[in-house]
Amino acid sequence: MKMKLIDLTLLSLFLLVCSLTSQAQKVSNPIIHADVPDLSMIRVGDTYYMSSTTMHMSPGLPIMKSKDLVYWHLVSYAYDVLDDVDALNLNNGKNAYGQGSWASSLRYHNNTYYVSTFSSTTGKTYIYSTQNIEKGPWKKSSFKPSLHDHSLFFDDDGRVYMVYGGGKLRLAELNKDLSGIKAGTTDQVIIENAASPTGATAGLPAEGSQLFKIKGKYYLFNISWPAGGMRTVIIHRADKITGPYEGRVAFQDKGVAQGGLISTPKGEWFAYLFRDFGAVGRIPYFVPVKWENEWPVLGIDRKVPETLDLPASNHAVSGIVASDEFNRGKNDPSLPLAWQWNHNPDDRFWSLKQHNGYLRLLTGRVDTSILSARNTLTQRAFGPESSAITSIDIADMKDGDRAGLLLLQKKYGWVGIKVDAGSKSIVMINASSGVPEEVKSVPVSQKKVYLKADCDFNDRTDKAYFYYSLDGTTWERIGSSLQMSYTLPHFMGYRFGLFNYATKIAGGYVDFDFFRVSDKITALK
Repeated sequence: MKMKLIDLTLLSLFLLVCSLTSQAQKVSNPIIHADVPDLSMIRVGDTYYMSSTTMHMSPGLPIMKSKDLVYWHLVSYAYDVLDDVDALNLNNGKNAYGQGSWASSLRYHNNTYYVSTFSSTTGKTYIYSTQNIEKGPWKKSSFKPSLHDHSLFFDDDGRVYMVYGGGKLRLAELNKDLSGIKAGTTDQVIIENAASPTGATAGLPAEGSQLFKIKGKYYLFNISWPAGGMRTVIIHRADKITGPYEGRVAFQDKGVAQGGLISTPKGEWFAYLFRDFGAVGRIPYFVPVKWENEWPVLGIDRKVPETLDLPASNHAVSGIVASDEFNRGKNDPSLPLAWQWNHNPDDRFWSLKQHNGYLRLLTGRVDTSILSARNTLTQRAFGPESSAITSIDIADMKDGDRAGLLLLQKKYGWVGIKVDAGSKSIVMINASSGVPEEVKSVPVSQKKVYLKADCDFNDRTDKAYFYYSLDGTTWERIGSSLQMSYTLPHFMGYRFGLFNYATKIAGGYVDFDFFRVSDKITALK
């Protein structure tokens, strides 16, 4: 009898340990603690794909892949260059900050992948298609006008539509080849005021359309932001694509909103949404979904759960960022997918071949500000903490040049080298006030320096700290902390950036030896 009791006790302890282990291995919200807004998602078999917004970055319209809805890694971009115009090229005093391409719509139809977007910069709607979403090539088509926050939709009868607009939502039928709005048709209003279920008369009208057809019914997801309230998920449903649509407030918690539905091969349902979370940007959340009376019911007791019944990832850092030693083999891609240029690059003035194992950034013109300089190479900063370190050879900078490690947003900060009157200095620039200020300057005479930036996004602390080293081992903090701030003119979370620009004469260059990113910051505050 004692042996049975011992056996039962051991079994109970074993089950308790398994239960605790299982709970510990559940994934926490947010799924990605980085700027991945305007999610659109599909599942093909047991593989998930997701697109997102990167606006003025190039290449653009990123495609991410996952097998478990938890660990996502970049596999492709739909385009290298959205269009060749001054605003996207940072030419003639123009820029596309906060613009470029916005919310995308990712679809899979008849063995072909489609992803569409729109741009207020060019006034166009763009549709990209491929039969190999991971390797391409992507076929591009575009047309006017720019259909705001549209949802591309292939119906069962072979017709193709876009639902779009803000507040007043419209339906436009497209040509079968997706080359434009079908001739002889006019778009129609399908919902006069999509925000009406909130009862609000002011605030952000309903936008961010994502349309799904599930068991014969049409479900349209939108976001609204009632004045004095929070970002809200609104769902309308109808038996016909043209309506009439019945709407309801579907979710209000923590401002987590805008997205759509995804199902697992096991028949589980989730809503993918995002949350404005300060300087790190707009970060993705998942909430479980149950179906009641043919309506999707979001959340646990209509709240965002802290953990999800999904397996935790073994990856400490998301697959959308990457360290880079700048060594390239014969068959290696030029740049890992984690990198994006700030606006379209000028390929004449950067190289990974001129100095093997280094990224060379050359100055091709004179600029007055780092925000107008071309060929700034960026990656997302991420939370709750992130750090980036680089080494830079400064021997061939010219008078007036500026080069270094940047945290990019309108209220930016950087640590780097400036050359004035033939003398080089390590400087820290802080633009958190809206006006760049040189906070600290340290003379330097050696050829190589090391630079570091730490980001603390814990609980929206949103502070960054900058450092330099002369040997790569002993670090000195320089300047003041940067109070990071998410601003609408840039509409993007902070990014690490490597840069070099001229203020007096073009022709200088710097060589970056490596870029190493980490999810831990130092205590040298």
